[in-house]
Amino acid sequence: MPKLTDYVKMAADEYVREAGSTELDTRWIAEFFQDSGVQDAYPRQDLVAFAGLVQKELTKESERAAKKADLQLDKVIRGVKLPRRP
Repeated sequence: MPKLTDYVKMAADEYVREAGSTELDTRWIAEFFQDSGVQDAYPRQDLVAFAGLVQKELTKESERAAKKADLQLDKVIRGVKLPRRP
């Protein structure tokens, strides 16, 4: 049986692929919660708490991607040398 954190990461990854957003849709997460087996595997898990965990993962991944993009841009900018003026 997958761990709850595995379900959270799976939901976050799938949501970004399908919706292209980091703001979690309540209907989508409710369907995922039921259809993916989270509800069966963790019957005491609250849907609202699970949605909060997925939103937190989405936010964390979004921030991580933004930092990575900033580092890449910084490398590109530093690598570009401006021509000297005579």
